[in-house]
Amino acid sequence: MQPMLAYGPMKRLAALGAACAASIAFGYASDSPEVQPFDLTLGPGKTHEECVRLQAGQSRKWYWRASAPVEFNIHYHEGSEVFYPTKREDVSKGRGRFKAKVAQEYCWMWTAKADATVEGRIW
Repeated sequence: MQPMLAYGPMKRLAALGAACAASIAFGYASDSPEVQPFDLTLGPGKTHEECVRLQAGQSRKWYWRASAPVEFNIHYHEGSEVFYPTKREDVSKGRGRFKAKVAQEYCWMWTAKADATVEGRIW
């Protein structure tokens, strides 16, 4: 008996099908942009960024939730200037679709006022 028979083509095909079904159920399919899941802990005054390079017209969906209110923004830099297409204070969750007006590296950023865990994804 060969050990590899337990992982034969049919088992691999079934596993692949299950993975595809799971990704569709969570809102992203294989032809979607790369998913960036995150799960982090921030202390008071600490920040975290998740950055994505986008061309003009490209978009990303995003979702996150925090255990305590945080400051949240989506921003980009041009030289010494910082632009904030999205900026919110004292929020504990968010979701949306962001569409780039100009080609830039855009960063989703969270700043904690107290200890907080933040989890979510950008896709």
